Amino acid sequence: MDPRAPGSRKSDPSYDVLHQQQRTRQPLDVLFKPRSVAVVGASERPGSVGRTVLWNLISNPFGGTVYPINPKRPNVLGIRAWPSLRALPEPVDLAVVVTPAAAVPDVIRECAEVGVQGAIIISAGFKETGPEGAALEQEVLQIARAAGIRIIGPNCLGVMRPPTGFNATFAGSMARPGNVAFISQSGALLTAILDWSLRESVGFSAFVSVGSMLDVGWGDLIDYLADDPMTRSILIYMESIGDARAFLSAAREVALTKPIIVIKAGRTAQAAQAAASHTGTLTGSDEVLTAAFRRSGVLRVESISDLFYMAETLARQPRPSGRRLTVLTNAGGPGVLATDALVAGGGELAVLGDDTLAALNTFLPPQWSHANPVDVLGDADPERYARALEVAGKDPNSDGLLVILTPQDMTEPTQTADRLKPYAKLGHKPVLASWMGGSEVAAGERILNDAGIPTFGYPDTAARIFNYMWRYAYNLAGLYETPTLTEEAAGRRDVARGLVDAARAQGRTLLTEYESKQLLAAYGIPTVETRLATTEDGAVAEAQSLGFPVVLKLHSYSVTHKTDVGGVRLDLRDVDAVRAAFRGIRERLAELGQGDAFAGVTVQPMVRRGGYELIVGSSLDPQFGPVLLFGAGGTLVEVFKDRGLGFPPLNTTLARRMMEQTRILQALKGVRGAKPVDLAELERLLVRFGQLVVEQRWVKEVDINPLLASPERLLALDARVVLHPPSVTEAELPRLVIEPYPQQYVAPFRMKSGEELMLRPIRPEDEPAMARFHKTLSEQTVFLRYAGLMQLSTRVAHERLARICFNDYARELALVAERKGGELLGVGRLTRLRGTEDAEYAILISDEVQHQGLGTEMLRRLVEVGRAWGVRRIVADILAGNRAMQNVSKQLGFSILPHEELAPDMVKAVKVL
Repeated sequence: MDPRAPGSRKSDPSYDVLHQQQRTRQPLDVLFKPRSVAVVGASERPGSVGRTVLWNLISNPFGGTVYPINPKRPNVLGIRAWPSLRALPEPVDLAVVVTPAAAVPDVIRECAEVGVQGAIIISAGFKETGPEGAALEQEVLQIARAAGIRIIGPNCLGVMRPPTGFNATFAGSMARPGNVAFISQSGALLTAILDWSLRESVGFSAFVSVGSMLDVGWGDLIDYLADDPMTRSILIYMESIGDARAFLSAAREVALTKPIIVIKAGRTAQAAQAAASHTGTLTGSDEVLTAAFRRSGVLRVESISDLFYMAETLARQPRPSGRRLTVLTNAGGPGVLATDALVAGGGELAVLGDDTLAALNTFLPPQWSHANPVDVLGDADPERYARALEVAGKDPNSDGLLVILTPQDMTEPTQTADRLKPYAKLGHKPVLASWMGGSEVAAGERILNDAGIPTFGYPDTAARIFNYMWRYAYNLAGLYETPTLTEEAAGRRDVARGLVDAARAQGRTLLTEYESKQLLAAYGIPTVETRLATTEDGAVAEAQSLGFPVVLKLHSYSVTHKTDVGGVRLDLRDVDAVRAAFRGIRERLAELGQGDAFAGVTVQPMVRRGGYELIVGSSLDPQFGPVLLFGAGGTLVEVFKDRGLGFPPLNTTLARRMMEQTRILQALKGVRGAKPVDLAELERLLVRFGQLVVEQRWVKEVDINPLLASPERLLALDARVVLHPPSVTEAELPRLVIEPYPQQYVAPFRMKSGEELMLRPIRPEDEPAMARFHKTLSEQTVFLRYAGLMQLSTRVAHERLARICFNDYARELALVAERKGGELLGVGRLTRLRGTEDAEYAILISDEVQHQGLGTEMLRRLVEVGRAWGVRRIVADILAGNRAMQNVSKQLGFSILPHEELAPDMVKAVKVL
């Protein structure tokens, strides 16, 4: 019977939906767990890549079939060879390509014809060789994209999956199985790590050489490994970021569940200097990359050894809640070395509490150090070590412990290690150890490692690892800290857009200082009162109106930095001084041959600078788009280079994290009896500045320098705004690396009762309101939503709600229904399913407003979001007894199908877009 004939099951319109539902393999499965592999370019020539790849595949059984492709030989390595992919007796999942570069486009074209879904292109000779190679690479990409073929490479070592035996590389050995995934842009480094790992018995869940990253990039691999049960941590050797937006989006989602640890080569390479901008000269690519890692929860380390140290330590010990370390040692020198390394890296020695000191005094010899480091003395036996560790571990002033042992005559390294095993888990405090020495301490090291206490040969290494740990914890906490709500400035977009459009209509790329301050004021950033004067008499009149003393500054449509051309005159105390300043500025520009640039002056009151000069700015990074800067300002800003970087949009938590990167923050908190600056207001100012950068996309660069910060006020004294040139089209404007708040989905909705609600995307600041919302839900509503009861305390836990409220709007979008006054009455979420073209929805409505049409409207809007995202299907898992949600889904065109993957009391709603 024809599968589409009437009466056939496949003639049912829901058949395609059901058939697709059962296809659970992710697209990258063909690269990591293929059922069949063709080696295109297989060879018997000794030492050839084609021979090594084929041998690695057949000598490490992975449960699939291997087909050598060689048109000149009937067999290769004793296996029947085939002249082409078209000649194969069955379709294959994966092609491993080792032909010369010039032949690769035809190979990929053949893959497309016969339905091969993945390719590992080991061949070199592409963009690394110049323009011709780059053109060849783009031809391969076009063919692959049109056919939906996923590619790793070209110019790569290949892919290993040690737990399954899959080895599609030309490496000399197979890695040991383990739970660490290692991804590298350098094939040579990968082989060196492989050799080292075999000697040190380090195992891997995946071993991937990405080469040129023509198609599959960091984001794709992080997403795939996030769902891999064999992988517990992801290590990356990176030379270039590739798709920065995809990397940050994937890393931010995965970092909380699996550590992502990166070593980046090329730290000293600087981005192109933006000659016209203070901020532009301060943002170099490596500095920006570090800020990107911080924003996404990625841990950056400085050495290859630290990659593996951190993977091991984070797998065995909890993340510390702070930077304070307690050191226990039986020798003073190693304790001092640990302290030096700790403090140099930003950590702190814990200050032991009185109760801890008193408890230690009860059993330690009188000669002990009576401070941290806790020197238990050279004759310490295992029991003394254990008691000291137990007491120190209970001190609330400590965030982690380091135990150091040096082999002295009275020391018992093995017995001491055995006695410390019960303290391997001290709640949320990590325990590290440094058993110094060689063969004498080796048995003790093994005992500690087996118990879950990471050991290091030197105490300064252990202290450095602790510093990485608290920094990692600090970065992760910043991702999901609940920020305070910042009110939006009403009408700001229209005012700001009018200023920008007017300048662009005149063909200008530089706003005047007067216009720049108007732009800042539209976003609620306080500026010094500024008046415009085009004549000498006008300047005098404005000065008299404002009151002396005043400041005159050049008003120009083309001069970038006024100070550099003598365009700023300060502390003018009378009419004669104003007249002289006006003439002086005009004459100075004429001397410099820029007389045409003089368009008058601005007149401002002289502000006594009884505060700190800060800089707030934004400039473009070639990889990450707009980058924000905060730091110490003034004329010496480039000299002191005290700054923190971040990415728009900001919330108050992220703004504070930018400030915490600077030394000036300590002064802003108040020093030597001075009152502190209002840091909460400074946070809100940075949030509003970030929003300006997000919303005014024609703005290329912004500098506020100086921003005067005092206990009484924040005031922008000078501002500079550069626009993109007229040659740039709207489609060419740089994208934000972090998806901004999707304002387009904010719209009202009137329920059947007549009450009007506002439906809008969720914000991080909604966490307190979400907690109150969950208190309105009945047990039945909770049961139907979660397919079981979930305690209120679990539903409102900060760790859970923070992740719900912090949306990466490129990956998920939750709509909340808000009543006037801020009460939330419902939430609906659409989430992209990793590695697929699908998205999943879920909806939860407060009992008070059920059956008012709110759930239907939320789902309707979520479907529109899915269309805008370009997803293929929207799905949901629904309890079979939840008829109301099934009916809502049916109304909006969803098919309700049996659920083949979960329990029989579930159904699956599916809508193909």
